[in-house]
Amino acid sequence: MNEFEAKIHAAISNSLPGENAHIPMNPSGRNLSSEAKKKATNIRESAVAIVMYKTSENHEIVLIQRPDYIGAHGGQISFPGGKRDLEDEDLKATAMRECKEEIGISLEEAAFLGQMTPVYIPVSNFHVEPYLFYYDQIPNFVKDEREVSAIFSISVVDLLHDGTISKMEIDIQGDRLYKDIPCFLINEKKIWGATALILSELKEVLQMIQ
Repeated sequence: MNEFEAKIHAAISNSLPGENAHIPMNPSGRNLSSEAKKKATNIRESAVAIVMYKTSENHEIVLIQRPDYIGAHGGQISFPGGKRDLEDEDLKATAMRECKEEIGISLEEAAFLGQMTPVYIPVSNFHVEPYLFYYDQIPNFVKDEREVSAIFSISVVDLLHDGTISKMEIDIQGDRLYKDIPCFLINEKKIWGATALILSELKEVLQMIQ
């Protein structure tokens, strides 16, 4: 484990920023995940893999774009992940399986750095657990054409830049226009919702180790 990995692992193990780190990217008026979840029933379990890797110049964070489809998350930018299957031993296993299926990389070959704070998504009733993994080289990605429209990455430098936080409008299923939704605007990609909340906590962890 190199110094960068060790610092992140120690920061996550000692004290996560928690839901307070989600607040800057939380849509106005929406409760924290733990509060919103209290009123929910029949919650669906899911997990995502936060995959970081090292290049010669930087550290990168892997993201995917979903294909356009009718549904709450059509066309959205996210981490590799999905709902728990019956055969999954736990939600970490879900994250690893989904990552292999969606972007073609085995997280058995990566260093596991820890679990981030869960997020509850009211619109789809998913409880999402994020797991952080690290590669010391660029992985060989192979996308699932049905599940993934594009695979790309953002740099840690860009994530840490305060100028990347912006606002956007979204129209969910043609039902209602939501304005002033916080998002990360990085390389012309708008990252919002649960992915932005998770990135916001990761950003605080990375700031802690600088």
